[in-house]
Amino acid sequence: MFDRRIFTHFDFLLPILITPIIALSYFLIGEVNATLNLKQTVYISFGLVAFLIVFFIPIRQLDRTIWLFYWVCIVLLILVYFIGTKQLGAQRWIMIGSFSIQPSEPVKIAIILLLGLHIHNNPPPPEGYGAKQFAVLSFYILLPFVLILKQPDLGTALVVLFMGFGTLFLIGVNYKIWVTLAVLIALASPLIYGSLKGYQLKRISDFISEKPSYHVQQSIITIGSGGLLGKKKEESSQTQLKFLPIATSDFIFAYFAERYGFLGSLFLLMLYYFLILHILSFSLQESKDYRLRTHSCGLALLLFFYVTVNVGMTIGLAPVVGIPLPLFSYGGTSFITFMVLFGILENLLAFRFNFGYNRNPLKAILRNPRRR
Repeated sequence: MFDRRIFTHFDFLLPILITPIIALSYFLIGEVNATLNLKQTVYISFGLVAFLIVFFIPIRQLDRTIWLFYWVCIVLLILVYFIGTKQLGAQRWIMIGSFSIQPSEPVKIAIILLLGLHIHNNPPPPEGYGAKQFAVLSFYILLPFVLILKQPDLGTALVVLFMGFGTLFLIGVNYKIWVTLAVLIALASPLIYGSLKGYQLKRISDFISEKPSYHVQQSIITIGSGGLLGKKKEESSQTQLKFLPIATSDFIFAYFAERYGFLGSLFLLMLYYFLILHILSFSLQESKDYRLRTHSCGLALLLFFYVTVNVGMTIGLAPVVGIPLPLFSYGGTSFITFMVLFGILENLLAFRFNFGYNRNPLKAILRNPRRR
């Protein structure tokens, strides 16, 4: 029978916050390109199905499956070097029939799940993790980071790094380790800069130069033309006349600002950051539920990094690294990844007190006599 506690503990605010973001994105993409809108319909449908499937999977019982999933993602990242296809000069995708898979997307899910599993089995001491446990957890993050960096995909690699180590920072690592890392990174910064590729150096030089790149210039003009309240579709000359590049993906925020102005942009950003804070709040509810704490921290940091960098690069405050606006930019891989992460979060919330998923059925029966 259906356990009513699942319904009780399901977080209904999460879909309420997500739905307007998806709806606005769908509407904007349809204005720019009807064909892309049709494809986005398929992506949204797959995302919703993925959410439902993941929601009913007993995540808390799948320890071995989580390990397997992580290493399958690592193998796929390695296979990219041998059978991957190139797009825009980067080898990041694996073709399976007419579909393409970007392994750097599901590996984000795998990292969060594996960190949650390890931290659940090895809770941090009051003073935070020491060097040994930190080294083990760092390995799970740095291995996919290096593989993604060599594709090359600096943007996604930095996302993995920020998400992984940001989660460890929030969960608890001894402060001496962070101080040591900061010193080492500062000393190694000249070597890191020297190892960057030519196009990566150009992005940095474009970012710090007085005059931004052409794409960023057009994006800033587009945002400014929206004014306070925005323009009608027919009057959105920057997008309709194709001055704004990649208006449905990387620079979709600029088109949104042209259509809905400063107030509309402010509303969208508030929606995102309220969503981030809401997800992050789950890490404070159950101090001993390390799976939930790790997942909520990782997902909140992932959203924060994506939103901040994407909006920042459209206004010239961050280098252009090809990071999409979550649930808003056109595309299926990123959208489905976030829907799976939302589904896992809802699963960890809704099934916390569902003793059908408890490792100790006898203990569950004793706690809940009605199930005898």
